[in-house]
Amino acid sequence: METTIPILPCRTIQSVLDFYTVLGFEVTFQQKSPNPYAVVERGGIQLHFFALKQYEPAEAYSTCYIHTDDVDGLHEVFRARLKAAYGKIPTRGLPRIGPLKDTSYGMRQFLVTDPGGNCLRIGQQTSQDQHHRPAPKEPFARALHYASLLADSKEDLAGAAKIIDRALRIEDEQPTPVQLLRLFVLRADIAGRLGDEDTARSALTRAAAIQLTDKERESVRDDLERLEELGA
Repeated sequence: METTIPILPCRTIQSVLDFYTVLGFEVTFQQKSPNPYAVVERGGIQLHFFALKQYEPAEAYSTCYIHTDDVDGLHEVFRARLKAAYGKIPTRGLPRIGPLKDTSYGMRQFLVTDPGGNCLRIGQQTSQDQHHRPAPKEPFARALHYASLLADSKEDLAGAAKIIDRALRIEDEQPTPVQLLRLFVLRADIAGRLGDEDTARSALTRAAAIQLTDKERESVRDDLERLEELGA
């Protein structure tokens, strides 16, 4: 039986260990010389880290995927621990935690980025088909499809914002109330992560004004929870 363990870079070991301790991990090994190295564990998750003096966390591309059978529970625990430690839930900069989303490739997931710039993609399988679903042809569904991929998988926030803004300028077609709410919530989320507070407030106000039926509200439960959180 084989086990794969990611070994991730960081500039300083201690800041990374402090962060994972907040999330509920235990430091099970730490070496200061000859090379700084450490191990953290939580349940079945084990992560190794090594330090590089010239490393730039803001330019990091290192990532790994963590499968879980309770992604909602893990997301809730991590958010609560971060809020207790920092006084708020960090959603931009380093470290940060992203929203919980159902993806177009059969996973329900969220992203956590540590002080070293390492991105943990944490997800639960929701479909046996792990291929990307074809992009919808309808313009607003298509915009949501690509904007969600860019914002929450690739973390290309500027690209996602352009897609949504272009969709919202369409004049000869109208989105459904559900589509409009999802577009505005995602736009507010992206604007907040980019530090554009004016755009975030405007999108939140417009999202909150949309009237939905009970059935529609149930279909966008995650988006409504995100709306409430962003507006808090």
